[in-house]
Amino acid sequence: MKNTINFLMLLLLCLGFQSCEDQNDNEVPNEIAVNDFIWKGLNLYYLWQTDVPNLSDSRFEDQQQLNSFLYAYPNPETLFQSLLNKPASLFTPGQAVDRFSVIFSDYTRLEGILSGTTQNNGVEFGLYYKNSGNEVVGVVRYILPNSDASTKDIQRGDIFYAVDGEVLYQNRSNPQDNNLDKLSALSYTLNLADYDAGNFTPNGLSVSLNKTVLSENPVYISSVIESGSHKIGYLMYNGFYPNYESVLNDAFGNLKSQNITELVLDLRYNGGGSVETATRLASMITGQFTGQVFAKEQWNAKVEEYYNANNPARLYDLFTNRINTNSAINSLNLNKVYILTSAATASASELVINGLEPYIDVVQIGDVTVGKNVGSVTLYDSPTFSKKDVNAKHRYAMQPLVLKIVNKTGFGDYVNGLIPDGAVLKENLMNFGVLGNANEPLLNAAVMQITTGGRIQQIPRKLFQHVNDMQPLSRLKNEMYRNEIPEGFHLIK
Repeated sequence: MKNTINFLMLLLLCLGFQSCEDQNDNEVPNEIAVNDFIWKGLNLYYLWQTDVPNLSDSRFEDQQQLNSFLYAYPNPETLFQSLLNKPASLFTPGQAVDRFSVIFSDYTRLEGILSGTTQNNGVEFGLYYKNSGNEVVGVVRYILPNSDASTKDIQRGDIFYAVDGEVLYQNRSNPQDNNLDKLSALSYTLNLADYDAGNFTPNGLSVSLNKTVLSENPVYISSVIESGSHKIGYLMYNGFYPNYESVLNDAFGNLKSQNITELVLDLRYNGGGSVETATRLASMITGQFTGQVFAKEQWNAKVEEYYNANNPARLYDLFTNRINTNSAINSLNLNKVYILTSAATASASELVINGLEPYIDVVQIGDVTVGKNVGSVTLYDSPTFSKKDVNAKHRYAMQPLVLKIVNKTGFGDYVNGLIPDGAVLKENLMNFGVLGNANEPLLNAAVMQITTGGRIQQIPRKLFQHVNDMQPLSRLKNEMYRNEIPEGFHLIK
């Protein structure tokens, strides 16, 4: 009996050691917890997972091998960039594949940007190369209401050439070499210039600006322009923010109540946002296609397999008659829409254009768009990669590209941008005009197209090369994202 007891104690002890050894094999040390989250999240969800050797399912035999790999990256941002498919941070614009995946060390800032709430002084601008060199000028596009800038002497069309007296530049051959991050400061002074006879000349004027926490209502202008028998609805919409869907729906309700005959949707400064909100905007323009396919999502092979086995309908975005509050959509039932675009029009804005094309006549007026046909999702460090039970030891979160999106016919190949109908119209930086005024050049082009049916004519202008739109300042300026991740997919190994 004594020998039996000793044997059982020895067996339990051995099993205990084995259990501890197994636990140690699967342990993730605290110092690489963020890196572990990055690798595992990208391994599951990243759109180009199979194109990145270090994200291969067979790359590491066990957690210990993965840990050894992760220890080689003391900086999580460096690891993240190394695991992307030819990221823009490491490849030239013509070679880069992933131009938009980002990581944030504080997810509260990421969440704010996605909802339209940021540290902002209210000056929305575009950046352009001054001449054939590397110097950059900024041109004010619009001023946000209730912002610091709204109380200062600065307006649409103003030009700035320096910040705090330092001339702005970006190296054309090496875009990472620039001083545009000066515009990321909470406070700075813009040094203004005039444009005359081909030259940008400092005029001695300056404006000091301070950033505050500001929530942007994306419905910037909603009005009706009457011309003969035409009642033209005009809507400038600057971001697909779910929190403002009711405001957007109310704007459509107001246009509908005024019995508009045509709609001009101004997306020239809209870098995108929520896929769901884009689907609802398309449903507001139409209304006669409820339940039909607006867009189809294409994820990586693992996610596609999961969806096809568990919820194949989830891969489709359908026209709807309800917004996110479950209120009825104020639909216009239009068969034609005029959409204004620029080189800053991206992602969810492009989705609206492409998704509507198979159903109604979409007349695109303006410039070629960015060409972002891929979308992202927010991944948190939690057992489900959602915010539930998020790791309280840090605030890292990722916004990686996880899907490509196509329209009803399967078309989604517009990485070089969507091309306008007729002549390409770029804004005249020296004559921006007043937004919402029927004589503003781009809006006037749409009004003339509606009222006379004439060909769209070029806007006289001097050409300036556009600098990637505020990318050094807001890495999510051009975004298209899903509001949630696949439920239960994290359990798939």
